[in-house]
Amino acid sequence: MNNAKTTLITVMLVTLIGSAGIALPYPVLAPLFLDGPPTPLTQFMGLPPKLLLGIALSVFPIGLLIGSSVLGALSDQFGRRRTLVVTLILAAAGYVLAALALSWQNFLLFAAARFVTGLCEGNIAIARAMAADLHPVIDRTRALSLAMACAYAGWLLGPLSGGYLAVFGPAAVFWAGAAAVLVCAALAQIFLPVDVPIAVNKSRLLEVMRKENSLALWKEPAVRAFALFNFIFCLGVNAFYEFYPFWLVEKFGYAPHQIAWNTVIATSVMITTSALAVTAMKRRFGAEPLVVKGALFMGALLVLLPLTNSYLAMVVFALIGAGIATVNGVFPAIMSERFADYGQGRVMGLLTANFCLSNAIIALVGSLLALLGSHWTLMLGGLLCIVGACWFALLNRASAALTANAAAQ
Repeated sequence: MNNAKTTLITVMLVTLIGSAGIALPYPVLAPLFLDGPPTPLTQFMGLPPKLLLGIALSVFPIGLLIGSSVLGALSDQFGRRRTLVVTLILAAAGYVLAALALSWQNFLLFAAARFVTGLCEGNIAIARAMAADLHPVIDRTRALSLAMACAYAGWLLGPLSGGYLAVFGPAAVFWAGAAAVLVCAALAQIFLPVDVPIAVNKSRLLEVMRKENSLALWKEPAVRAFALFNFIFCLGVNAFYEFYPFWLVEKFGYAPHQIAWNTVIATSVMITTSALAVTAMKRRFGAEPLVVKGALFMGALLVLLPLTNSYLAMVVFALIGAGIATVNGVFPAIMSERFADYGQGRVMGLLTANFCLSNAIIALVGSLLALLGSHWTLMLGGLLCIVGACWFALLNRASAALTANAAAQ
């Protein structure tokens, strides 16, 4: 039990620091490209700074999508700690390269460094798999909820830290990111369970990456049915994440600090719900019914959000945070339990990859819809959450019927 607690605490710290490292540069990039003096970095090949900023922002999630679909599966085959530590060290190298690129004013190196960092930060799937591995010593839902709470805290801590570190220059933020990720690597190496010794076969490594990556699970009918819910729900959640700042500015004329406070409210409730409430709600309602209720609740709130005033919006933001944390705390545990035979790393990698892919899709579709008004994108997100809830309810009913028929026979 003590070893399991040590592993969980380490996974939580790695998730906290790793998530903070991912979000650390976000407050720096927009001012650097849009408000800073012209430099070879921000004037690369004569391209508009807004386009260069878009490229710099997009290469990271592209890397994250690829990394999350591969690294979880690799950890199933070659060991959790080994894969996690190696990728953390490589991620630190990515931050170092980004800092050097800023000092050298080299845009191509900066973009490449951000892609490599995103690729390696796909190891979030490994941390979640390690939390799931602790069952039954530590309840699967409890472990995953605590890991998610630390991820939410990291996304809150990272931008705040980046904003304060920016006074020392943009490069300093990336040096801090490298240091944070190296701390993660040290914690993982010292405190996580030792992997079973294996001889790494290069051809086997390539085979796992090509044929056993997480996205290949979409080919499995049983997994696909559940992954479809996850993908639809993630589209709805990302519609909120991506476009609520636009809506706050468009409807209320909010300044950045006012947007930040709404973010703090939602994130704080997500952390509290994940850490203190999800496990109790699962015992009260059951896992599958709670996912349906949480997704419906989230969908209704997003549909109603555009109708609120500035004061009521803060309450709705808090409730949305509770809805997101509820589904994200319970659904991964359901996937982990049902599809453990495919490997926890692959399954957790699939959830992370779905989130990244849905983020990219809703950013494009939502931007087009937002031309008519950002509230339409929020309402689309709400409808997607409701559709996802209905699909999962049907899926759960069909699964229950099959189980009852099998018992009767």
